[in-house]
Amino acid sequence: MKETTILDKRFREMIPGEIINRRIDDMAEQINRDYAGKDVVFLGILNGAFLFAAELFKRVNLKARISFVKLASYEGTKSSGSVKELIGWNEDIKGMPVIVIEDIVDTGHTLELIVGELKVRKVANIKIATLLYKPKAYTKKIPLDYVGFEIPNDFVVGFGLDYDGYGRNLPSVYTLIKQ
Repeated sequence: MKETTILDKRFREMIPGEIINRRIDDMAEQINRDYAGKDVVFLGILNGAFLFAAELFKRVNLKARISFVKLASYEGTKSSGSVKELIGWNEDIKGMPVIVIEDIVDTGHTLELIVGELKVRKVANIKIATLLYKPKAYTKKIPLDYVGFEIPNDFVVGFGLDYDGYGRNLPSVYTLIKQ
């Protein structure tokens, strides 16, 4: 198995890039079927979802546009428990179907904030697409519509996810090696 060091931590490859890309193909095919003939807005959550959002969006064959919001809840390797809005909303999406693109759903705090904001903006409907999902950490009841991979409640990096800003450029997902 591949290993890498990021800052002061060691990580082991969990999901190789080739497998991630095949799963994104499958997710895009499902979205294309579900939204055939519809005009859709994709909403990527920065920073972590930018790679997943780009890969998913370029595989979508719909009348679609993409926008991003930037939120943060992690400090180091732990969720801070609070979500700070960093960059706000910049589009009118009232009445539009929206697919939220997340890199990872763990506690669900960020997702709950996003869904609440979308409801205030009176979107037609909300679907969630996430590359990674930690079912043991999830505390909310918001349904996840397109899930790439269910993973254990471990800290992960790569494919957009980071450790203090580093590791986002790794083409695979890596898990923290516990010391």
